Amino acid sequence: MLLRNKNAVIYGGGGAIGGALASVFAREGANVFICGRTQSKLDIVAADIIAAGGVVETALVDAFDQQAVQAHADAIVAKAGGIDIAFNAVSVMHDQGTMLKDLAWEDFMVPVDGFLRTLFITSKAVIPHMGRERPGVILTISTPGSKMAAPGVLGHCVACAGTEAFSRVLAAELAPENIRVVCIRPHAIADAPAADSYTKDIFKTQASYKETGGEQTVAEWLPGSPMAQGTLLKRLPTLSEVAETAAFLASDRAGAITAAVVNLSCGAIVD
Repeated sequence: MLLRNKNAVIYGGGGAIGGALASVFAREGANVFICGRTQSKLDIVAADIIAAGGVVETALVDAFDQQAVQAHADAIVAKAGGIDIAFNAVSVMHDQGTMLKDLAWEDFMVPVDGFLRTLFITSKAVIPHMGRERPGVILTISTPGSKMAAPGVLGHCVACAGTEAFSRVLAAELAPENIRVVCIRPHAIADAPAADSYTKDIFKTQASYKETGGEQTVAEWLPGSPMAQGTLLKRLPTLSEVAETAAFLASDRAGAITAAVVNLSCGAIVD
């Protein structure tokens, strides 16, 4: 098991990506602590983990509330002795498709402030409880938007680029404390809308989806969409691929990897 006896906290653990990572982390032997704002979603993830023989605990936590996040991290440490892995999968609904000439400042800032605020809060909460004699890992998540020049996604792309910059600089700060920081950069995840990801609503704004006239759901459209056909592999990554990669990166086998962005775009961008 890659993560045997490690304590992993996942913010947004009831969502599509957070839930997928939680399940794989638990399968790999981690004690998983998932938190979010909707208990019913957390319960579904937890039930699957328990049914598979994994160890999981849920908590209602608003990842934008610094005091609540800190209290939750402290509670994990009081119970489990420390935090080894942290991953923020919190989603922020935001505008995609509006050009700058029609984009309000407030709408531009929603993803920039939202994604970076919760990443700042959760990272700050876990850092005192990891590293030194027990290696720590903070995983972050971005998208190819950090590198792509596409119209109508200004706030989204700036937020992604900011997440990657945050990850690199934080890695430099935390390396002396024996804490690694690694960002994963998947493209749109093919099966995430079917798993009730917020992307099922985000991608409705895509021009190529609108051209379908609503004849398909986003979950039906996305795997064969122009986004998929624009990659070298002619497909999009899956939740399983993202989660399995994250488990490896969180493990001691990836101990030499930090300040890195791991490209899971199926060749949409080439490093």
